Amino acid sequence: MSKPTVLFVCIHNAGRSQMASGWLQHLAGDRVEVLSAGSAPADSINPAAVEAMAEVGIDIAGNQPKVLTTEAVEASDVVITMGCGDECPYYPGKRYEDWVLEDPAGQGVEAVRPIRDEIRTRVEALIASLDT
Repeated sequence: MSKPTVLFVCIHNAGRSQMASGWLQHLAGDRVEVLSAGSAPADSINPAAVEAMAEVGIDIAGNQPKVLTTEAVEASDVVITMGCGDECPYYPGKRYEDWVLEDPAGQGVEAVRPIRDEIRTRVEALIASLDT
């Protein structure tokens, strides 16, 4: 199997999807192509998400929120949505998962840590399911 591509999508591409892409890159290395985007991207990454990920040795500070494109969805084998609902495009033949996670927007690092840890657990299960 060729290297799978995973796209993480949330509304602002500033918190959940950025943490998920950071975890997948960290845990899977070059075995998986990782993309992330948002239906209405923010201007910058959520500072509490950056701080929470830095605590576990993952640097997402240099990431920039990106707009969701149909090309990104078409290029992906797995699309993980996080609260974007009907704004996420659907293409037949793609594997879709919707991860219901609390939105870290406007929250301090104390509230973001459990979200970060839940995302890690889900990413570990995702990696196992990909058989990379």
